[in-house]
This record gives sequence, C-alpha cells and structure tokens, in this order.
Amino acid sequence: MKNWFVSRNIFVVLAYRILLMMLLFTFCRIGFFLFNFKMFPGVTGSQFIRILIGGLNFDISAIVYINLLIILLHIIPFEIRYNEIYQKVVKYIYFISNGIAIAMNGMDFVYYRFVNKRATADVFGTFEHESNLPKLFFRFLLDYWPATLLTICLWFLMVYLYNKVNTKRPSPENKVVYYLINVLMIPLAIALVVGAARGGYKHSTRPITISNAARYIDTPRDVAIVLNTPFSFFRTFGKKALVKYKFFDDDKLTKIYNPHYYPDKTKPFNNLNVVVIILESFAREYIGSYNHNLEGGTYTGYTPFIDSLLTVSLSFDVSVANGKKSIDAMPSILASVPSLETPYTISHYANNQINGLPALLKKKGYYSAFFHGAPNGSMGFDSFSKVAGFDDYFGLDQYPNKSDFDGMWGVWDEPFFKFFAGKLGTFKQPFFASIFSVSSHHPFKVPQKYEGKFKKGPAPILEVIGYSDYSLRELFNEFAKSTWFKNTLFVLTADHTNESVHKEFQNNFGAYCIPIIFYKPGSDLLGRKNRIAQQIDIMPTLLNYLNYDEEYIAFGNNLLDDSQESFAFNTNGSDYHLYMKDNILEMIDNKTIGLFNYKQDLFLENSLVGKSPELQLQMEEKLKAIIQTYNSRMVDNDMVVRKAN
Repeated sequence: MKNWFVSRNIFVVLAYRILLMMLLFTFCRIGFFLFNFKMFPGVTGSQFIRILIGGLNFDISAIVYINLLIILLHIIPFEIRYNEIYQKVVKYIYFISNGIAIAMNGMDFVYYRFVNKRATADVFGTFEHESNLPKLFFRFLLDYWPATLLTICLWFLMVYLYNKVNTKRPSPENKVVYYLINVLMIPLAIALVVGAARGGYKHSTRPITISNAARYIDTPRDVAIVLNTPFSFFRTFGKKALVKYKFFDDDKLTKIYNPHYYPDKTKPFNNLNVVVIILESFAREYIGSYNHNLEGGTYTGYTPFIDSLLTVSLSFDVSVANGKKSIDAMPSILASVPSLETPYTISHYANNQINGLPALLKKKGYYSAFFHGAPNGSMGFDSFSKVAGFDDYFGLDQYPNKSDFDGMWGVWDEPFFKFFAGKLGTFKQPFFASIFSVSSHHPFKVPQKYEGKFKKGPAPILEVIGYSDYSLRELFNEFAKSTWFKNTLFVLTADHTNESVHKEFQNNFGAYCIPIIFYKPGSDLLGRKNRIAQQIDIMPTLLNYLNYDEEYIAFGNNLLDDSQESFAFNTNGSDYHLYMKDNILEMIDNKTIGLFNYKQDLFLENSLVGKSPELQLQMEEKLKAIIQTYNSRMVDNDMVVRKAN
C-alpha cells in the first residue's frame, strides 16, 4: 500500500510524529477513564472535553521528554538524517521509547484502582522487595487482559500510522538558503521543546507539575484523568520518596501525635465569614511590636498598620512557617498539609486526596474564592486552589485594569486589595476567601507615586514591606465600611521569610519566624498567647472557633486548646526541625544533631545534645511520631476521613 503522504520536509515529518503521540496519549486518557469510570462519578460530557483539552499540556510535556533524542536526530543539519539505515534506527528508537510510554499509561488503567492516584516514581520502591515480580507481572497481564489488549492495539496503531508518513532527501535549488534555514530551525525547535516541557514561557510560571492538573477539573478526584503516567514519573523521578517508618506501635503513636480530629458535636455551628490573608515574604522580624528588644530597644520595624492591628488581635509568643517557599505555604495554611523534605505540590503525593478549608466549609454552605494578582497559573496557585476546594479563582486574567500590573509579578498590592474588597462585597454569606499578596517580591519596587513615602532599611525589601503594610491599612478601611465586616474572622500570616537583617533571625529558628494573627472585630481574640503557632495550625484553629462538627485530618494543632502540647515543625531539605518547650531540635536521618534553647541562646550557638536527656528524648519521640504519621498517611493516600461502608 502506498503511503498517504511523503514529505521532503523533515520538520513536517517530525511534527507529525509528535502529533501522532499526542493522539495516542489522548486515546490512553480515554481508555483510562473508561476502565475506571465508576471511580469518577458525575463527570459530564463537557467536563470530559475540558479534561481532554487540559490533558494536552501534560501530554506534550511528557512527549518531548520521551522524544528528546528523536527530536535531536531530526533537526541536526546533516544529510545523513535522510539515510535509509539512519531512518530505521530513528524508527526503532521511536517505537521502543514511545511504546514504553504507552505501556506505562496502560499499566495505570488497573494500578489506579489500588492507589487512587496516577503511578509515580515511588512505584519502584513499592515492588523492589517482591521476589516473584515476573510471575506477578504476567499474572496481571492475564487477569486484566482488556487493558493489555488495548495497550497492544495502541502499539499496532502507532506502528501503522508512523509508517504512513516518511521523508525523502530533498534536492534544493539553492543549497546556501537550504542549509541556512536548517541551521535556523535548530534554535526554534529548542525553544518550542523548552516551552512544551515547562508548560509555558512566562517567567512567573513554574514548570508544569502534577498539581497543575487541578486547573482543568471541578473535583480534585478527577486530577488523575488529566494527567498521564509518564508525566507523573518524570515529575517525581529523583525526588525522595517517603519511607514508612515504624518507630512506635499504633497505640503509642496516636498518644504522641494524632492528626485525626474528632470535634465536639454539641455546640452550634458559628457561620462566620472567614478571610485568610497571606503576605508575601513578611518575616516576623520586620514587625516592630514583636521585636522591642532589637537594636537596644529602639527598633520600630516597618509595619505600623500591623502593629496597630496586633493591639486588637490574637497572636502568639512564637509563630513559624512550615516551609521556605511560596508553594509550601498554600497547602500548609489552607489544608493543614505541610511539606516535609519536598514541597507537597511537586511531590510524589501531590494528587493525593485532601480536604482543604474551602472543601470542608462548603459542607456548611460556604462559597469560597482565592485571589492572587499574578498571571493565572503563576506558582500553580490556581491549580492548588481547585485541589483545596475553592469555588473560584481570581488572578490577573480576571482583574479589569491591566495597567496596574507591576511589569514583573502581578498587580500592585494596593489596587488588587481594593479589587479583593470589592469582590467580597458581592459574595453571598457565609463565604471563605483568601488572598496572596505579590508586591513584596524581588526586585522590591514600589509604585512610582509612592517612591520616598515608606521607610527604607538595610535590606531592599523593607521599603516594599512598608508599601504592602500601607495597602493592608487601606484594605481594612474598605472592609470596615462593609455590612459583613463584624461577622468575619480574619487571619493574617506570611508564606515565608525573606532577607534577615539581624543576627537573631539568621538561624533555623529565626529564619522561619512569621506572623500568625487572628482578628475578629469586637471579639475576645486578644493578646499574645504563650504558645508556639505554625501555618498548619490555622485550619484546625479556624474550624474549632467555628464549632465545626465533622471529623477531619489536619497535621497542625488547635491553638485555642491549651490542654494539648504546643509545638511546631518544618524541614530544610533533609534537616528536620521541631520547636517545643522553648527549644529547637534538629534531626537528620532520624539522628539528633542539635538541640538549642532559642529563648536563652538567641544565636543557637550552645548545643544541649546529651545535656538534657529527658527533654531530648521527649522531643525526639515527638518528631519521630510526626514523621511516622506524615509519611504513612502520604504514602497510603490516607489524608481524609473515609466513611465506613
């Protein structure tokens, strides 16, 4: 049979071969859904079309990685690429690499039923100790023969369609122009490959990750349909998989640390509006009210509005972030899911099922929305907002006046905060809303009209902190005019710290210190509580204050419950930190390497390892219990309360 089309243009042939794999990956996605449709109830035809279109972003990313060598062999500007033997080598490389990719997708038709998420690189660890793996493999092929048969059919379709389009050596009339065009096509092809692999070209957009799939779905459960298995492997390969430790038996473990909350069902639910404000890079160090001891008692800080707010709010003696990146903050603050070692949203476990605050409050009739003035897709926030259960997302795409864009990160805080306040006034109560500021970001500029207005300091960020603090003042002035203001609980916190000016903050305690503030107009949420607070405590504290009456999983503490131990934890790579009883314990590979009293030893210079054995043992057990619980729940996808059958 003659070929449908024979092209003299090798770049057209390359495009065809890439598009062929895009088509086959789409077939794989359809097959994945059909094999598991009972696990995705309620997916309508229009939703599935949206999922198919969204899935193309993840397919092209995976396909360019899989075919990097194929792409290189097509674009090299030498005539050998038209050689018959050369093209046969290209063909079999293509068949093998892409055939494996199709098989990986086919494997997940069945494997998904056991783990409720797309397979990731940790699957190797799952089966590494199976001595009868070959026997199991062939048994699965037979037991689930429909998936095996569909995979084989897709292989045959790949071979058949590949052979329908070939290339021939051209005979150019002008060889100089011919070779010049071929050379110029190399950087163009590279640029296209980089953009496809990253998922876009915007500088504010991180390379596409597993969590970005949430952008195209209405229910977090449906994330798996959007993804493909090779992409999940690529995005988790090389990232450390969590180990299921067994430091304690189940009874002792739950006594030391238990993230399963059983609320009091006797109190009536308090349907307050809730507003969570996340401030970019707002270190606790920058706030004068927290640091009267600095600079010989003369330090006033850079946040006069937050200083005034603290006089009518509840804050805490110690408050720390659970991570050092913005992508760590959203899961911690809005779902009480910290990041240990690897940011949760780019980990093996990013498509685990979780319950965020908006999803839980939706059960009580809340509408929810998340706001971030950056281009939609920045930092993957729009995707995680879907995972957490937000109804709507408002970013630069939804902001009406694009001239307020700062040219780098997003809309200046002051106008975007005003937009935020205006939108809240249109929401039906009760509502849950959260906003993530952008202006206190490198290159640390303020709007031209405010140059010279705010106090400068030894770090460039400090002037911008003053601007964002001023924007907060204007925001709360708008809030105070509203009818819903007095019926609203506000939480102010930061995503992480930034440049430290004082030595007291240049260590593993100070470098994580951020504000955590609860404010309810006219309430008894006042003063500075002698507790250690962390970002993951916000969710259980809010739910407790509202008298939420359903069970949930939260890795943090209820800050209003003084009967429970006060502690916090975070990691810096593989270095684990536990803050408890005025001390910080540092542990690597489950071995204690440091123990410091952060109140008496401000610079963490005098290690207490071996000097306070009872305290050290208590803190080691607490941290190991946290690690055991967190790792097990992540690996087992056990992060929501499941109803008994």
